[in-house]
Amino acid sequence: MLGSASAIAFLPSVDLERSRRFFADLLGLTLVEVTPFACVLRTGPTMVRVTRVETLEPQPFTVFGWQVDDIHTTVAELAAAGIACLRYEGMGQDPTGVWTTPGGDQVAWFHDPDGSTLSLTQFAHQ
Repeated sequence: MLGSASAIAFLPSVDLERSRRFFADLLGLTLVEVTPFACVLRTGPTMVRVTRVETLEPQPFTVFGWQVDDIHTTVAELAAAGIACLRYEGMGQDPTGVWTTPGGDQVAWFHDPDGSTLSLTQFAHQ
């Protein structure tokens, strides 16, 4: 029924202007519009609606992520923009914060300004 429909991702934010700066200015997503209710962006073919909320309790898991071709280059670009990768106890991440799965995929995590966990994944067999 929805297999061919375009997806829309939703992320919460208590400060839409701060989220606009983060997602558009730092991460380079295309800004579509900002309203009092949402900051609408595009990443590839996917619409991302950063929706204004009054309060937010960030979830302890990844809520959104990107597939990248070169995770170490992307992590270096994030670091240059002042965005640090998260480190998890016992994960065996490399010095840049990248974890390699048993199957060879590579994953890194970082927070948005509201504390939501975002990720990057470079698949071993793309």
